[in-house]
Amino acid sequence: MFDVGASELLLIVVLAIVVIGPKDLPMALRTAGRWIGKVRRISGHFRAGVETMIREAELAEMEKKWREQNAAIMAAHPPATAEDALIGPDPGTTPGTADSPEQAAAPEAEKQPDGGKQP
Repeated sequence: MFDVGASELLLIVVLAIVVIGPKDLPMALRTAGRWIGKVRRISGHFRAGVETMIREAELAEMEKKWREQNAAIMAAHPPATAEDALIGPDPGTTPGTADSPEQAAAPEAEKQPDGGKQP
């Protein structure tokens, strides 16, 4: 972030010793350290708040996109009846299967060797 070389750092230390004095320098460095810590904490909270706002905005954008895609899918494939819209089709049936139990039992009877007759 800040490009401070060794010669520049040495100049800062010499000026601090001359201006503040060797006796008060440790207390001044301690105070400067506290201020730097406060600034870092505040900037960390600020950064976290901004990141949270960005995530919420991205989430809202994704939810809008998902709603649009869902509406497009539902428009392309509308449910046949109100019951299908609420609970969906029966998982045991497939398109083109028999509608009545008698029609469903007939193919099974043909598979049995005795013709589907019970003893």
